[in-house]
Amino acid sequence: MSATGISPYKLASVLLQYPTAALLAGLAPLDDAAAATSPRATREAFERFLGWLRATPPAEVAQHYVATFDLRRRCALYLTYYRYGDTRRRGMAMLAFKAAYRSAGFEPSDGELPDYLPMVLDFAALAPRGEALLRSHRADLELLRRALREAGTPYADLVEAVCARLPKLGRRDLELVARAWDGGPPGEEVGLEPFAPPEYLAGPGARR
Repeated sequence: MSATGISPYKLASVLLQYPTAALLAGLAPLDDAAAATSPRATREAFERFLGWLRATPPAEVAQHYVATFDLRRRCALYLTYYRYGDTRRRGMAMLAFKAAYRSAGFEPSDGELPDYLPMVLDFAALAPRGEALLRSHRADLELLRRALREAGTPYADLVEAVCARLPKLGRRDLELVARAWDGGPPGEEVGLEPFAPPEYLAGPGARR
C-alpha cells in the first residue's frame, strides 16, 4: 500500500503507539499520508502533530509519551476507561468490542484489552464495522480528547484528527461527557480479561 493509500485511522493508530526508533526514522511516508487525508481538520491536526514529532528529540518524545499515557489516569488509551474505570460496567461495555471484532470475522489474540484505541483504529481501517464502533463510542473519544487537551500534549491532535472524521456530538453524548468529565473514572477494581495487541487482528483481510 502506498503512503497516500494509508487510512487516516491506520495513521492515527501508528502515531498513537509508543514512538519507537523505527517510527521516528520513517516519518516521510507518514507526512505524505497525512497530506492526503480529509477533511481539512483531520489533515491539519495530523500535520501539527507530525511537525512537533520532527522538532522534538526522540528521547524527549518517548518520555513525553510515557508521562502522558502511562502516568496520567485520565489519558489512558482505553475507550471505556474514563467513563467506567476498572468496574464491572466497563467489563460489560468491552463485550461490545469483542462482539464487533468477531462479527467482522476477526479474532483478537491475548495481550491487550479490546477497547485499546490503536487496536480499534486498526479495526476501523480494515472494516466498516470498526468505524461504526468508533461512532458508537464518540463520547469516549471526546473524553480522551479533552483530557489530552487539558494535559497540553500534542497527542490531542491525533484524537482530534479522528474525531473530525466522525459525527459531531449529539445532545445525549454531550450530557454523558459532562457527567463523566466532572466525576472522573470510577475506582472499583475488578479483573478484566485481556484480548489483543494492536498488531493485531487475525481474520479475513488482516495483514500479517
